[in-house]
Amino acid sequence: MRAAFLEHRYDADGVLDALGPQAHAALGRGEPEPARRAVADAGALGTLIRVFLLGDTATATELDAALRPLPLGDAVANGVLTGTADRLRAAVDIRPHADEDSSWWVISDLDSGRIGDRVPTDHVLGIGQASHSLVRATTRRPVRSVLDVGTGCGVQALHATRHAERVTATDVAPRALRLAAATFRLNQLDVELLPGEWFTPVARRRFDQIVCNPPFVVGPPKVDYVYRDSGLAGDDASSLVIRQLPGFLNPGGIGQLLASWLHRTGEDWADRVSSWLPSSGVDAWFVQRDVADPGLYVGTWLRDAGIDPRSAEGRAKAGAWLDWFAANDVEGIGFGFVTLRRIAGDSDGAASSVVCEDLRHAYDDPLGAEAAGWLDRVDWLRTVPTSDELLATRFVVADSVVLERIAEPSLDGWRTTINRLHRTDGPGWRHELDELSSALLAGCRGALPLGDLLALLSAAHDEPLTDLVSATLPAVRELVRHGMLLPADGIGGQAD
Repeated sequence: MRAAFLEHRYDADGVLDALGPQAHAALGRGEPEPARRAVADAGALGTLIRVFLLGDTATATELDAALRPLPLGDAVANGVLTGTADRLRAAVDIRPHADEDSSWWVISDLDSGRIGDRVPTDHVLGIGQASHSLVRATTRRPVRSVLDVGTGCGVQALHATRHAERVTATDVAPRALRLAAATFRLNQLDVELLPGEWFTPVARRRFDQIVCNPPFVVGPPKVDYVYRDSGLAGDDASSLVIRQLPGFLNPGGIGQLLASWLHRTGEDWADRVSSWLPSSGVDAWFVQRDVADPGLYVGTWLRDAGIDPRSAEGRAKAGAWLDWFAANDVEGIGFGFVTLRRIAGDSDGAASSVVCEDLRHAYDDPLGAEAAGWLDRVDWLRTVPTSDELLATRFVVADSVVLERIAEPSLDGWRTTINRLHRTDGPGWRHELDELSSALLAGCRGALPLGDLLALLSAAHDEPLTDLVSATLPAVRELVRHGMLLPADGIGGQAD
């Protein structure tokens, strides 16, 4: 099958070339007809696109030509195709997937729209929005070993092979392991596959990086679909992974996952997720990307399962789900990304940096590179623990940072009411400043240490130096953490 796909260019670039940008965009919106028309005369590639991407049938003659040298009988016997002698269709979803440098094929189960019915309990999900999000949120620095917990169709492991010497993937579902194994064989990748739940298959082993897209749907403890339901109550699945993951990391190792957490009456979500971490030895960055109210959350996941919330079954399931939320004082369900790092050195006693941020505004930059930079900056801040060391540092304002001024009319013209520092890349952090802080940052050009700049500012504005220092240092640390103010000599050995 690989030989056939390569010969006919059934890959990400070949499909885009065959469809054209408009039909390709329409297919991404779930509108297949423009794509069907675009490949009507595209020969063997058109057959592969119609069968594996559009869900159409094809004749045995067409598929024999498109899949050769794979015998058609073998494709049917091994569950790639199904149907009658006259018309055959795909029995599994096989689609190209790519990033900037690599192209693969991913094998998963057909969704409910393709099979015309609800998917079974052991359904293996394909490349969805969640998996895409985790791919973009994962750091890609070279490492020796990566563990993909709950690999599903194997998409996270595919991306891991680009930057890791060894990749291990686990899953509790036998069908997921079979389809992931097929994905790796099709792509000629050597990935270690292990059966078992959570971290059990890799007991007593450690890795440089761990990624996990767990079954993070929260609610009553049940399993309707293994790809989304853990069988644990509430957000216990996310809690379990976050509690256990650091113990499977090498010193300096990084873990990244998608997670959900409950917003309960009278409880701060940041306090809740922070309590899942050990008291020391682990840096953590929790990024909340969305908060759903219980009603919206339940309706979304019922529709995901192909259940009409208006039906008798849908009303019964929604009622039980919402009753559980009410009994547990759940006001909302948070969702986002978590980056963890086991601090190198004496990790058991090292002071942790745990930051929980609500970043629900829109931004396009992937978080993977940003997470790596965040960890670098947190590590640098740990190396300058005293005020004197921070004051002796020369800083520069990052190139992507701008100062926004908001002014209102006054008797003397325009009067500035807000000075806002804005980082235009990454998550687009913003910090409001007073005039003295704006003047201080204007002087951060890498020439003078922070302490000297504050002394000049104190003299120019007749402000006590001790007051300026005590007010400035916490703000400087926050600006460094957000990549807005950087040491002139660079971080992590890289000049900025």
